Amino acid sequence: MNASVRISVSSLRAHKRRFAGTFLAVLLGVAFLAGTLVMGDTLRASFDTMFGNATSGTDAVVRSAGTITTPGESQGVRQPVDTGLVSAVEKAPGVAAAEPDIQGAGQLVGANGKPIGGQGPPTLAGNWIDDPKLNSYQLAEGRAPSKSGEVVVNRGAAEKGDLRIGDTTTLRTPDPVEVTIVGLATFGGEDGMAQVTYTGMTWSDAEKYLTAKPGEAASILVRAGPGTGQQELVDALTPVLPKGVEAITGQELAEENTDMISGQFLSLFTTFLLVFSGVALLVATFSIHNTFAIVVAQRTRENALLRALGASRRQVTASTLVEASVVAVVASAAGLAGGIGIAAGLQALFPAIGFPFPEGDLVISGLSMILPLAVGILVCLGSALLPAVRAGRTAPLAALRETAVDQSGASRTRAVVGTGLAALAIAVALTGVIVSPSLWLAGSGAILALAAFVVLGPVASTTAVRVLGSPLDKLRGVTGGLARRNALRSPKRTAATASALMIGVAVVSLFTVFGASLKATMDQTVSRSFAGDVAVSTPSFGAGGSGLSPRLAPAIAERPEVDTAVGLGRGVAEIDGEGRALTVTDPVALERTFDLGNVQGSMRDLGDDGIAITGSEADKLDLKTGDTAQLVFTDGKKQTFTVRAVYGRSELAGDYVITRDAWAPHRTQDSDTLVAVTFKDGVSAADGKAAVEKVATAYGNPEVQTRDEYAQSSAGGIDMMLTLVYALLALAVLIALLGIANTLTLAVHERTRELGLLRAVGQTRAQLRAMVRWESVLVAAFGTVGGLALGGFLGWVLVKASDGASDSAFAFAMPPFQLTVVALVGVAAGALAGLRPARRAARLDVLRAIATE
Repeated sequence: MNASVRISVSSLRAHKRRFAGTFLAVLLGVAFLAGTLVMGDTLRASFDTMFGNATSGTDAVVRSAGTITTPGESQGVRQPVDTGLVSAVEKAPGVAAAEPDIQGAGQLVGANGKPIGGQGPPTLAGNWIDDPKLNSYQLAEGRAPSKSGEVVVNRGAAEKGDLRIGDTTTLRTPDPVEVTIVGLATFGGEDGMAQVTYTGMTWSDAEKYLTAKPGEAASILVRAGPGTGQQELVDALTPVLPKGVEAITGQELAEENTDMISGQFLSLFTTFLLVFSGVALLVATFSIHNTFAIVVAQRTRENALLRALGASRRQVTASTLVEASVVAVVASAAGLAGGIGIAAGLQALFPAIGFPFPEGDLVISGLSMILPLAVGILVCLGSALLPAVRAGRTAPLAALRETAVDQSGASRTRAVVGTGLAALAIAVALTGVIVSPSLWLAGSGAILALAAFVVLGPVASTTAVRVLGSPLDKLRGVTGGLARRNALRSPKRTAATASALMIGVAVVSLFTVFGASLKATMDQTVSRSFAGDVAVSTPSFGAGGSGLSPRLAPAIAERPEVDTAVGLGRGVAEIDGEGRALTVTDPVALERTFDLGNVQGSMRDLGDDGIAITGSEADKLDLKTGDTAQLVFTDGKKQTFTVRAVYGRSELAGDYVITRDAWAPHRTQDSDTLVAVTFKDGVSAADGKAAVEKVATAYGNPEVQTRDEYAQSSAGGIDMMLTLVYALLALAVLIALLGIANTLTLAVHERTRELGLLRAVGQTRAQLRAMVRWESVLVAAFGTVGGLALGGFLGWVLVKASDGASDSAFAFAMPPFQLTVVALVGVAAGALAGLRPARRAARLDVLRAIATE
């Protein structure tokens, strides 16, 4: 074994450049993985510290015990508590102070007239709590609000909206309220809680604008007196609280807030990044395997001589694995340092792009270091294992061969296995799409399809390169023909090199197709369900925004240009023990403005005790018109409703519809999410929209959009998602390009004598460079075309499986422009990857090259 180590070390010293691409591939993959883990740990620790500091003075919280959580939401709606409990709480043993905490939605309008925040994180408002220990926000500048119309805002929101102390602006609650900023606040020492905006009002203003009626608050914050512990305080409060009201410690509240952030944001965010780390490492696997396969092929005579001199198969195999181990350990260690640098860079970058990263040092846990290191080493060793075994099987007689070039082709066994895998992949995927709609089955089919593409790569590469390279004979003459033949001489190598790029392009294509399909689905939904002319809407995704004033729709309806204006509000209730979202609206106007499909019963007869539901929900609950259902609201009250209508479509109208009169006794802060407007006959789109905008200006100036604009804005989050995906996948594509460049560099090395002969018989340096570049382009074109085909198929499978597995109707769309751009970028990237190997080939000394053994 010592001899194997010495041989490996000597080989690494002599041929450092051979492993440069492998080193970079491992380094980048490990760095991305380590950076993701370090950043996740740092964010969790920072938010934990921030919430702990913000609630450090709150020893107990009195709140409603029950919540109603609707599908797709992790945070439920909690019933408010009676502020009359404050006096009883203050009399409990160990209580030093108690303050009601009113919370609601409130969106500030910036100096430029545009709302601040709202694209995701919440926009909050509440009463400013004078007790500094009970208030999560600390006054940093100015003073607390003392009279109606005065507010304190968090400093981050003020900076984003270019607002200062003394400025007057509008606060959407959702009714527009004119407010004057008298103070700026921080949260846990930061300018805000991430991108959440906060506005602190007087108690009377908070009750007026944020609650359904006076005397209600989200919770009561309690501070203990000296010598009283948090749990002791909770135990003292519990006996004085009525049924349905609970007390928890401040520590439990901080943990809940941290868990909420971890569950909703951090877990999703880090999982998202880890998926792309996996893609990058998978791409790196192909590049690493290809490098070692070429190196082993080039060292066939060297390994044969070692075998002839008495080295065993195990020793030759071990020497190759030792080389892989050294590269793996060094590159993974460098990747760990790079990962720490990535996390530090993101910590500095986040505030610049509008996401305040909580202050604090990077948290580098043992797992965040050990896991990427182990993964990097295992990926590198696993990728090198087959080439190492192949090296050990080298026969001593191979030392007599003239060439060490890998001439291996595609075997019949590979073709049979690959075809079988492809057939199985199609069968499983189609089963998950058509026979029994299932995302799990569709995903399994997708993984099998990827495996089939990899196995069939060498089989398909010969035909694909011939087809893709056929124009080169006419366009580039002898140079193009030589490039095509070079790409054809080792199908395995060409396929392995192209597979890395194929995976990157496939994932890009998959997300491109899925994103386009989501946009088409939204457009289809709006076109099919929304019969109005314009829409007044709130942000299309996230918890931000304050909603629209319920008085906006009636005000718009009074305009002479308008035929119908209907507002869609939102409520929640438990039906059959499950939380459900309710659409609160005028059902008659709803039916006139939205296509509800086939309606059984009458939407006109709902009244204050009737409900309309979709046919799918009616089937789930075994209900029909005339039946009754019991609804339990957040205020704890139960009410029996009669099903007076069953309608077909739910896309924009929701699954359950009740009137505003039915919702009024149970509402909290009332708001609409959408106002749909239909113009009278003869009113032009421009005149009608101008009339609606004039009314909307008095209600906080929400955006008025045509149907097409509304559909596009509703899909706005998809473009943001795709931008992030493309940025992350750039790493995988970069690793794939390093693999192409490394393969070509090694190919140039093994073809040194051949290249020297070409130069000797008259090939110019420019022709030699062009030959190597076009070979790179052919390999990249093969990977790009395969990636587009695989990504398009996987996108179709994902869309169709989602369509069959959910109640919503998904539309499949194949965007030709975006996919053409992906194809051009893939081919151009191949040309870029071939530049350095081409220059190196052109610099070869002709006589030395011819003399090379």
